[in-house]
Amino acid sequence: MDHLGIRESDLEESFVRSGGPGGQNVNKVSTCVVLKHLPTGLTVRCQAERSQAQNRHAARCLLVRKLEARAREKRNAEARSAAKIKLQKRKRSRGSKEEVLKSKRERSEIKHRRRRVNFDE
Repeated sequence: MDHLGIRESDLEESFVRSGGPGGQNVNKVSTCVVLKHLPTGLTVRCQAERSQAQNRHAARCLLVRKLEARAREKRNAEARSAAKIKLQKRKRSRGSKEEVLKSKRERSEIKHRRRRVNFDE
């Protein structure tokens, strides 16, 4: 949590009753942990274990994984946009320039042939 800059004061923790298998312990004790990361608004719920302490640890691990994935996606998006800009700014090779100009000339000739002939002249 330290390398992502997550502090305990940034977390809002609440406990609710779990459901599913686990017997009487699950039905009587609030073992499900709900963690909310206040700066991002990301909420995580964990009821994997029968113990509240184990669920607290698992919820923190899950929250860290989600925040890491979010940060990774942000870095990837920035890298993609930088690569796109670099690709747009690069100079074209001589061959590709000639190819583009050739296709433009061909298109121009097609349009020129399509014009109406003026018989008044």
